[in-house]
Amino acid sequence: MTTATATDLFRPARLGGLHLANRLVMAPMTRNRASADGVPTALMAAYYAQRATAGLIIAEATTPNPVGATYPDIPALHDESHVAGWRRVTEAVRAEGGQMYLQLQHGGRVGHPETTGLHPLAPSPVPLPGTVFTPSGHQEAVVPREMTEQDIRDTVADFAAAARRAVEAGFAGVEVHSANGYLLHQFLSSHTNRRTDGYGGPVAHRIRFTVEVVRAVAEAIGPERVGVRIAPGVTANGMAEDDVEEVYPALVEALAGLGGLSYLHVVFADPEQPLFHALRRAWPGTLIANPVLPWPGPLPVDGGRAAGERLLAAGADLIALGRAFLANPDLVARLRAGAPLNPIRDTHLMYVGGETGYTDYPALKATGTGAGR
Repeated sequence: MTTATATDLFRPARLGGLHLANRLVMAPMTRNRASADGVPTALMAAYYAQRATAGLIIAEATTPNPVGATYPDIPALHDESHVAGWRRVTEAVRAEGGQMYLQLQHGGRVGHPETTGLHPLAPSPVPLPGTVFTPSGHQEAVVPREMTEQDIRDTVADFAAAARRAVEAGFAGVEVHSANGYLLHQFLSSHTNRRTDGYGGPVAHRIRFTVEVVRAVAEAIGPERVGVRIAPGVTANGMAEDDVEEVYPALVEALAGLGGLSYLHVVFADPEQPLFHALRRAWPGTLIANPVLPWPGPLPVDGGRAAGERLLAAGADLIALGRAFLANPDLVARLRAGAPLNPIRDTHLMYVGGETGYTDYPALKATGTGAGR
């Protein structure tokens, strides 16, 4: 019998009141399989239930209001049909012994009137470089409308209302998405936030919107149910940041000051970088780390296990993996057994389609290894 070590991904863990069977988190990944009006489908329930052996599933980015939608067929959570659809998902996952949080995301400038029927909002009228995917294909991004302070207050309220609906739908908690170039991240960067009011300019002003959203969500459902995702320096969706060493420690300290939040989720965490260690020191609670893995290109043969173990040794508590879970519904069993992983067959099907490239990836038992789930 082997003895568990500090780098053991398969040790149990606690997250607030949740007991996690292991330290592997299925990262939130947009898959574009909801209905056109944002209702989660039976196919989505099957997909997440297949992956229920993850210690925690963070379900994909979900818009708290109509204008915040990014792409076609992404899920939403701003009316009762969305609650009913998500409840079907959470019930399917619980039936398989799994636990779920839901990521709440507003796209900001990453959106298009052809998708939503509404003009995108952003901290400043700075358009997304290039194109946005819409129901008719890629379209040139439009110049977003600068949010008024009333728009900001309304959006904060929409996040809080969506969090309450998430709990009603059966989620254990929510993750506020302040990463990857979407609205909250846009407020953090001086390249996308050129405001001169209390939400722009100095670092203390640029972090204010994220802090207000998280505070409102925590007040709505309890801080122990609220996580936050950040992506220091990540260039997704045309982002650029010049002062990550100032912005992110300040943001994390402000979030820690709210008291008792569930976790901090750091995207592309690198234990070789001083910023990772600065954030670990600033954050008193559970830290989920998403390791730096090749993209584009194939995953490492271990799916990111070694990178995750290095992050555990550097102070992370849980490890979030994305594409490895996408292609391997039984990823936990495969990693534990040292079994080969399924490769992603078609990257196009990561973001569009039906069952193919979604629920048809085989588990170990189906591949003839006899390991099963």
